[in-house]
Amino acid sequence: MANAEFELAKGNVIIDSEVIATIAGYAASMSYGVVGMAYRSKTDSVASLLKRENITKGIKVQVSDDNTVSVDIHIIIEYGVNINVIGKSIIKNVKYQISHMTGLDVDRVNVCVEGFRVGAE
Repeated sequence: MANAEFELAKGNVIIDSEVIATIAGYAASMSYGVVGMAYRSKTDSVASLLKRENITKGIKVQVSDDNTVSVDIHIIIEYGVNINVIGKSIIKNVKYQISHMTGLDVDRVNVCVEGFRVGAE
């Protein structure tokens, strides 16, 4: 993951990609129907629900040379909700929060639904 960098008259501002991933994670997790972020290990094909302190594990951030951001978000949703509506809501929320908090342009947000949860645990 590359960092975003702004050159100013009196110095530089560097935004770590972990910060962008954290913003994206919280924006996505606040969307209706999202149970949490998902993580799929390379050795296992089962997606795991991540705790809040590991929220960035389910998110991949790419920053291009012109400081535009692409984000891949892996989520677990509540059973019975409309996946298309949730996806659109997450894309809108993540784009807004990253742009609002960092000033970066978000080129693309990919939402990957890794599973769903039935009932409360």
